[in-house]
Amino acid sequence: MTSTWVSVIAMLLAFVSGARNEDEMLPCASVQTSSSVVVLGSPVTATCVIRDGCPLARGQAVHIEWHLGQRLVPSSPAANDSRTSMVVIPSFNDTMAYLTCCVQASPCQIVGGVAIRAGYPPAVPQNLRCQTNLTFPSTLTCRWDPGQKETHLRTNYTLHTEIRDSQENHTYELSAGVHHYTIPRKDFSFYLEMTISVKAVNELGEVSSEPVILEPLRSAKFDPPKILKVQAGLKKYGCLGVSWSLSQQQTWVTISSLNLEVRLKSADSNQWSEPVIPMTRVMLKRPVEVCRLLHGTEYYAQIRVRYQQSPWSEWSSRQSGVTLEKAPTGRLDSWMKVSGDHKQKHLKVHLFWKPSKQFRANSQNVSYIVSLQRLRGERRQVCFSLGHYCSFQLPTGAKKVFLFAMNAAGKSNPTEVPVFQQKAGTVISDVTVLPRDDTTLLVQWTSLASPGLTGYVVEWRPLLKSDPSLLRFEITDRNQSGLVITGNFEPYQPYGISVYPRFKDGIGPPKTVNAYSRQKAPSIVPKIWVKKTWHSYIELSWDEIPLGQRNGIVQNYKIFYWDEEGHIEIVNADLEKRKITLKELNAMSLYEAFMMVSTEGGSLNGSTINFKIEPFDAVAVVVMIVIPCGVGLSLLIIITVMTCFSNHKRLKVRFWPMIPDPANSSIKRWTSESMQDIPAFSDFEEPNPIYLSHLSFLDLPKKLDKNDDVHWLHRGSEDTSDLGESICGSPLSPSYSGTNSDSVPYATVIFSGPYTSQSANQPHVYLRSESTQPLLEMEEVFSHKSYQNMPTDGMTTAQCFFGPSQDDGPEERADAGILWGDFPFLQALTFNEAQID
Repeated sequence: MTSTWVSVIAMLLAFVSGARNEDEMLPCASVQTSSSVVVLGSPVTATCVIRDGCPLARGQAVHIEWHLGQRLVPSSPAANDSRTSMVVIPSFNDTMAYLTCCVQASPCQIVGGVAIRAGYPPAVPQNLRCQTNLTFPSTLTCRWDPGQKETHLRTNYTLHTEIRDSQENHTYELSAGVHHYTIPRKDFSFYLEMTISVKAVNELGEVSSEPVILEPLRSAKFDPPKILKVQAGLKKYGCLGVSWSLSQQQTWVTISSLNLEVRLKSADSNQWSEPVIPMTRVMLKRPVEVCRLLHGTEYYAQIRVRYQQSPWSEWSSRQSGVTLEKAPTGRLDSWMKVSGDHKQKHLKVHLFWKPSKQFRANSQNVSYIVSLQRLRGERRQVCFSLGHYCSFQLPTGAKKVFLFAMNAAGKSNPTEVPVFQQKAGTVISDVTVLPRDDTTLLVQWTSLASPGLTGYVVEWRPLLKSDPSLLRFEITDRNQSGLVITGNFEPYQPYGISVYPRFKDGIGPPKTVNAYSRQKAPSIVPKIWVKKTWHSYIELSWDEIPLGQRNGIVQNYKIFYWDEEGHIEIVNADLEKRKITLKELNAMSLYEAFMMVSTEGGSLNGSTINFKIEPFDAVAVVVMIVIPCGVGLSLLIIITVMTCFSNHKRLKVRFWPMIPDPANSSIKRWTSESMQDIPAFSDFEEPNPIYLSHLSFLDLPKKLDKNDDVHWLHRGSEDTSDLGESICGSPLSPSYSGTNSDSVPYATVIFSGPYTSQSANQPHVYLRSESTQPLLEMEEVFSHKSYQNMPTDGMTTAQCFFGPSQDDGPEERADAGILWGDFPFLQALTFNEAQID
């Protein structure tokens, strides 16, 4: 048929080319080929025969050419016939092309041609599979793969089914390019086996797939089943029972059992358990039980079903259930921070904890108890918490701290928390933090060699939140020098990260740094202002950026400034001082400046300020210095002159105090006779004034403790206060000597009771003291060489030595009265006693 259409085309072309005679409507040539459809890449042979009556070949020699599409194909004339030409194409590589012959002229005129198509035979259909749909109306859908090789030819498919035992056959013709077909319910039975195959046909051949034998119900994909309830087994720990059924549209299915798979995940997990839990030959609507689960834990469950080897259904919707609770098991990781001095009665304690890898809460609701154990072994609860933090006062008598986890089923075994003391000394020399992503940070540290080191504690907390429960920690061993910490780190928010060294008997001081999971430019730039100016210098200052607006770690402060001529200078400021001095500035020149603050995430420029340096006025500076100095010097001279020549006694005493000399006091000039003539004073008469250089009266208890006596006897030799060592009545008095040979002695009288009630016959005790005043030293030549305590009535002949003497021990004198004039202190004492009597 194709050759006929090509001949018609050639005839029309010949007619157009010159065969205008209405009586000659036949084509000029006929073209014949071995086949119009060939296998791609196979050889093709064609022959072109010119008709005798062709107008293009009359009266001239005929030369025939072949063209395949636009390409010229070499040909050879047939033997003994110049009007016949044959062409052989060794490999036809086009899927479709026109082969034409033409008579050489100017130009070459086409006189005949044929269309040739090439391709491949159909491939064997692969992976034939059928699936039964149990939802009304029930159907059986079969699908297959046409093969990976393209035939380039139109291929038709036919589906053949044969039901065993009934000899019922069906054939279904499919449209070209369709690779699936749905068999209606009337053409199959759920419980009878069927043989199904697919045949592929094109112009180069036909082929059939491997037959598939199946029972439609075994090929059924069930709808997702429905979970009715998930609940804990009765008195069966770690188990959950799952009640289920088929979907509402498939409850009519009457089969004995199905295969079933269950998958679970805990409520705080995002991943389903792997592998799934298989269960075979499960009776319809019979609950299944899943065991070996965690106690007191909420789980979500899903199931799917299939019949024998049929496809699995989709997973059902999830349902939750909780296993039975049990007392918590395992230990807790803890971190205790102690503040305060261990010498105090109570220490402030912050205790943090978290579950260890071995800990099992065995419940959804867990609380924690902290108790102390005292020296006598008794325990006292100090904290109850639903979180992972507790703060309490630790008495110094407490030796152990215990941590318990508790739920409705019971209490865990105690976790003993060691009470570590704070140790001095630097161990952690450097800490660096590198962000990996928004949720993880790499903490690395360098430590010095330290004996007794057992490990490290890495803690981190948000710096903009004061809630102590937000603190997190990790405990590492001594061989680690880095740790990857994971948490809900917020970008652009600062976190304080500390590394503590742990010892057997304490915790060392930490090394703390600030870190960010992600940084950006600061939110604000502080305003700079001029703090002070002087000749060619100006000092700029600024406030610190609030921590919440830094958005990262500040790397530098840069000050950009320029003058009116546009000369730009850039200086880096110290991060700690927050001030900078600009030097070598031109006077009378207007400057502009602004600050740029940078972090690792970006930089931000601040507002611009203007400042100007005033010219330096040397005369004004000299005047400002000379005038205050002259005024001050004048005042000093006036005060000095007034002080030296003033007759005002109080003013003189302020600068030259009068220090009395006991040896030359007015009491010394009193005589015993004048003392006898002093009349008794009445209550209304005022006695004459008596000037004493130094006279002290001390009231002591009647009986002195031995320790007190020793205290008085063994005071330091350098003590020169008014109360000196007691030497009277002491066995050490004979050997006593002054601590300073240049000092001047004083005497202090000590009574055993109130001095107003002393009897004349009662002995007195004296305390010696010395003075090294220059005035006394100069007047020492006028003093008597020794002051002695002379015996009175009832006293022993032993005498107390107070000053320099030629004799080392006490001396005895026959006449005590002759010394009253030489000892003014005792003379004054006698006068005082006379007044009292």
